[in-house]
Amino acid sequence: MKFGVVAFPAKKLQDVANSYRKRYDPHYELITPHMTLKDAFEVDENETKKLVQGLEEIAKRHKPFKLHATRVSTFSPLTNTLYFKVDPDPGILSLHKDLHTDFYDSQTKYSYVPHITIAQKMSDSEHADIFGQLKMVGIDHEEIIDRIHLLYQLEDGSWTVHDTFRLTGDDQ
Repeated sequence: MKFGVVAFPAKKLQDVANSYRKRYDPHYELITPHMTLKDAFEVDENETKKLVQGLEEIAKRHKPFKLHATRVSTFSPLTNTLYFKVDPDPGILSLHKDLHTDFYDSQTKYSYVPHITIAQKMSDSEHADIFGQLKMVGIDHEEIIDRIHLLYQLEDGSWTVHDTFRLTGDDQ
């Protein structure tokens, strides 16, 4: 099975992200706006219980963190992806590191940039046009994230929540 670990922002920020994603993100119907903490990875279905236990332990080691979306940015020229940049809060970075240290598929393709995708897979000209517009609009949203979610991918390519874990910091 294919899994991933994410944090969902509040509905207010999801609504703003979706107002762009409807038009500019072909994955709009496959997943709710989110901040990825661990990219998709494969786990045998028989290992699911062990995976959940591992995430429970990780969640106990981390306190809630601040998600502050500060501006619109892009991964261009690597990809024509636009996103709400999230300040690299120490809590986010520590959690990301923990999820990539001796915890299933620990390899990462890219250095971690906390973000919420709002547009992707656009042509170069569309990307330049939309990026120019969204840079002027901007974003400034702040909230506390107190839980993370283990998602799994369904046969139709969409993602759904398998389990939710409250960040408590009890085992620091």
